[in-house]
Amino acid sequence: MGSLFLPSLILLPLVGSFLLFLIPSSSKTLARVIALTTSGVTFVYSLVIWILFDSSTAKFQFVYEAPWIGTSNIHLTLGIDGISLFFVILTTFLTPLCILVAWASVQEKVREYCIAFLVMESLTICVFCLLDLLLFYVFFESTLIPMFFIIGIYGSRERKIRAAYQFFLYTLIGSLFMLLGILMIYSQTGTTQLQVLYTQEFSEFSQLILWLSFFASFAVKVPMVPVHIWLPEAHVEAPTAGSVILAGIMLKLGTYGFLRFSIPLFPLASVYFTPLVFTMSLIAIVYTSLTTVRQVDFKKIIAYSSVAHMNFVTLGLFSLNGQGIEGSILLMISHGLVSPGLFLCVGALYDRHKTRLIRYYGGCARTMPLFATIFLIFTMGNISLPGTSSFVGEFLVLVGTFQANPFVAIVAATGMVLGGAYSLWLLNRIVYGQFKPHFISTYADLNRREFFILFPLVVGVLWMGIYPEVFLKEMHASVANLVYSV
Repeated sequence: MGSLFLPSLILLPLVGSFLLFLIPSSSKTLARVIALTTSGVTFVYSLVIWILFDSSTAKFQFVYEAPWIGTSNIHLTLGIDGISLFFVILTTFLTPLCILVAWASVQEKVREYCIAFLVMESLTICVFCLLDLLLFYVFFESTLIPMFFIIGIYGSRERKIRAAYQFFLYTLIGSLFMLLGILMIYSQTGTTQLQVLYTQEFSEFSQLILWLSFFASFAVKVPMVPVHIWLPEAHVEAPTAGSVILAGIMLKLGTYGFLRFSIPLFPLASVYFTPLVFTMSLIAIVYTSLTTVRQVDFKKIIAYSSVAHMNFVTLGLFSLNGQGIEGSILLMISHGLVSPGLFLCVGALYDRHKTRLIRYYGGCARTMPLFATIFLIFTMGNISLPGTSSFVGEFLVLVGTFQANPFVAIVAATGMVLGGAYSLWLLNRIVYGQFKPHFISTYADLNRREFFILFPLVVGVLWMGIYPEVFLKEMHASVANLVYSV
């Protein structure tokens, strides 16, 4: 059976969800307390796993294995390595913040809201730990269900139902190709266990077909142009906590899939299709950055910037060298801190003034100094300023990409210039400039709850920017093993 660390980590949020089912729906405060306590304990437990993690080996650790529905070929196999460790911790870190965000803003169906986030946490941890292809697909798609309800029920505008269906259908249809690929793998090898498949060699033609089937699913999740349309719509309609979990965790599922499955299982196809990925990523970086400049809605600006940053990640992954891949992982973790921080800042403004249009804001540095300071830090992280978390990741990605293709790296660097343009433009419009009292006459700075939600994210952004070796040393062995396999 193996270690029970990971099964316990996955079951903790489910236990909290079960407790929430037992209380009456009218007990709103009790529901919030149970959800916050459960998610807090889960986060602390994930830190224990980090402390016990052995960074000197590339092998999967804390492995747990059990037959699935009595079959011998499909096993519920759990394990983590240096690649998946921080995605698990990021999931457990952001979930308590999502519960705290809705402490005052969500007043209807509070119990169901908390259940949705705890179930989402459990399913997402499972995705990052699973070492069986078929079960990975099952849980990979299961994360859509709680997110569908979060957007459709707790969204803030009239188009929320349309956005929820768009999000669900885009990602579900793309993943059907991956299911066909998994069935093809099972018919050829007789197993879906990842550790066994790593030792198998597929023919060149099979690799090309299978790589494309997996790519269809992961590209939608990243998202890559032209299958990115669902993301801005989902972000705009989702509640603040929904945007946090969508940007912080859900977007990482696609790039994690490339890292865990596409590259190690199909190395020849990964090399063959690298020009395709580079081309699509460059188009996404430049196109979405230019699109961001002309947006007038806070959330759409951050959503389009997320597309640009995640396509930086795909550049690093398919550079197929150590610097590029480590930079991509670091950039994913950084984006999981910076983008939620920006969405939380936007949510704080929306809770006060019920609008996300930039033209109504100005002069917040004088009326909301604490908010302005924190928003400045996240903006600097978004443009990869040295000393913030994104700088190290983007620098390593560009170094790795330059080794693979100097022209691609030079074009990608223009995305950083455009990123600075729209991020500083947004900061300037909100924080500086003149008051607009005919639009907004009363201001209130961050309250204590909002400050304690944002402060851990600020610490994470600065910690990763100043001392990234804490994170890099855990992934060295696993990334080196991955590069060697390619």
